[in-house]
Formats: sequence, structure tokens, C-alpha cells
Amino acid sequence: MGLVWEKIIRPAAFRLDAEHAHEAALKSLRFALSTKKAKQFARKVFNPGVWPAIERFGLKFPGPIGLAAGFDKNALAVEPLESLGFGFIEVGTVTLRPQAGNPKPRLFRLEEDLALLNRMGFNNDGSDAVASRLSKLRCKCPIGVNIGRNKDVANEDAVEDYVKVFEIVAPHADYVAINISSPNTPGLRNLQEAGLLDRLLAALSSANRELSAPKPIMVKLSPDLDEDQIHEIANVCLSNEVSGIIATNTTLSRSGLKTQGNLLYEEGGISGRPLGKLSNQVISTLYRHLGKRIAIIGVGGIMSAQDAFEKIASGASLLQVYTGFIYGGPSFPSSLSLGLLEIIEKMGFSSLEEAVGLLIEDGRAGYRNLTMATRRL
Repeated sequence: MGLVWEKIIRPAAFRLDAEHAHEAALKSLRFALSTKKAKQFARKVFNPGVWPAIERFGLKFPGPIGLAAGFDKNALAVEPLESLGFGFIEVGTVTLRPQAGNPKPRLFRLEEDLALLNRMGFNNDGSDAVASRLSKLRCKCPIGVNIGRNKDVANEDAVEDYVKVFEIVAPHADYVAINISSPNTPGLRNLQEAGLLDRLLAALSSANRELSAPKPIMVKLSPDLDEDQIHEIANVCLSNEVSGIIATNTTLSRSGLKTQGNLLYEEGGISGRPLGKLSNQVISTLYRHLGKRIAIIGVGGIMSAQDAFEKIASGASLLQVYTGFIYGGPSFPSSLSLGLLEIIEKMGFSSLEEAVGLLIEDGRAGYRNLTMATRRL
């Protein structure tokens, strides 16, 4: 499947506008895996089922590789995506009211960099529509919902907006991720400021306690923060009993890109390989400050099993992919999962948990062992 994807399907798909190709991929998944038998067949092919159950913040994950928010914004293809071997799936970003997002074109490929540039702007069908779809799902893996504010809502009114969308989607989610880090909604990243974030999380925690079954709350951060900002955010998350931090969203940095020309001047955030080191730096900073008091979900630039393990070794205890899935195709989550397990075993660990934070706790020895193990693959 991997060779067919690389030589035939991906080149054909990449001739299309990036957003059109994305929409076609979602429709194809829904059509190809629309029946129970088709999903069962896909699970046999793509879902190796080799990981022992991984428990994080009260949820059990069949594998450590999740799908990041942004691919299935409207919960249209969750069950087909699950059958490809993802250990969890995050839909969204979902806003209270439907919104069209930013003008097109708004999604671009940077193929030389194995990257994407997007300025989608939270285009989605709104919280009521997504909640209705989620209520009908029958999934074995955890489903998260990523939420944000509508574009026309000022930050001073954001708390009420987030709480309303939370109350609508949370009953149908296994966890809820709070998006305060997208660069494509004006002013949104200002909500990462400690005082504003504390107010937002306090209100969401209060709303969460009112649910019959409170849900784990995650906070998704920008990779463009300095160390002091990361520490402040981490402290606010601790004081508000946040269950996890997703590190990271897309970056505004254009440093080191191979791609040249007009694309460099397009507005939007970069995901994919160029984000990898930035994401790892945020993960490492968080882990040094928090240890394992709050779970870290690593996302950004995972294109191989080695990339995945570096994030685990930097302090992540779960992973998410998006751009790697776009470039790697349907077999990417299962091959990534198997490759990560192979590295874990070659390193002599009996569980993923033992590898979390290896580079931080073991320093140079950990890095040397990591390098030796990945070279043998």
C-alpha cells in the first residue's frame, strides 16, 4: 500500500489544489470504508493491535499515535479514520456557531520541506452539528474535540464563548482540547497570557464539574513561546487541574525552509518537518518544569518512527500526527506505530512509559542510546 500511495495516488492527489485534495480524501475515506465489513477489513490490514493498552488521564488508548485536530474538522469520517490504526482521534477545531473560515486559497503544500502552510481560520459546521455527529459514533478509541472561539468574538468575551461550546460538545467527547494557539484567528494567541488563560480555564473547569461525567481538559500551545511564557502557562494549567498539554500548534517561523518563492510570504502557520525541533523544544521545556504531573501530547514534524521516539524521549507520553499523514497516506499511522514499538523494544524498554523523558532524565547518555538504537533500524 505504501508504494502504491507514494508512486501513484499521492502524485495524482498533489496535482489538485491542497484543500480540494483534502476534501476528496475525506470523501474517499467515507465512501471506501462506509460498511461494517470494509471497516473490519481495514482494521485487519492497518491496525496491528500490538500495543498493550496505554492509560493516560483516565482514558485507555489502544496505541500512542493519534490524529491531530484539523484533518476531520466536522467529525465526518471518524470511524473510517479509526480503522486505519489511530489510537485516538481529535476533531475540530469547533466553534459555537458555524463559520466559513478565511478566504481561499488557504492551504498550501511546501513539498521540499515535507510541510503544509495553512490559514484555514476555524472553518467548521458549528458545535450543534458536530455534537450531533459525535453522538452517533461507535468508536473503540478515545475521541477528543478541539474547541475555539468564533472569529467575531473579542477576547474579553471569549470565556463565555468557550464555555458554551464546551457544554455542547463535551458530553459527546472523551476529552476536550482548548485551542488558544492558532495563528489564523486574530488575537487568539493572546489568550495564552497567564491572566487570561487562568480566567478561561477556571470557567471551563467549573463547567466541567457540572457535567454528569467530567472530561479531561487539554490545552494546545503555540511553538512560538519563550521559556518564561511556557513556565507561566504550565503553572496556570497545574492550578486549574488541566489533564494534558498539546505541544504544539503550527509556527509562524519561516526559518530554515527549503521552499522558495511567493509561498514564503503567504500568511499562515507551518506544520510538518520544519516544526519538529520547535515542538520538541516546547515539550522538553514543559517536561523539565512539570515532570509527569501533566501529560504532554507531542505533535509537530513527526514524519518517521525516529521522529516519534524523539518526542517521547523529550517528554511526550502520547503523539499526534497530521502533515505526516497527508504525505504518508493511509498506512502511515500503522507503520509509524509499529516502527515506534520496534525502537522501544530495541532500547530495552518494556513499556512506552519507561521511555518518556529519556533525553531529559538521562541527558547525554539518553541521547547516545537513542542515536544508537535508531541507527540500527
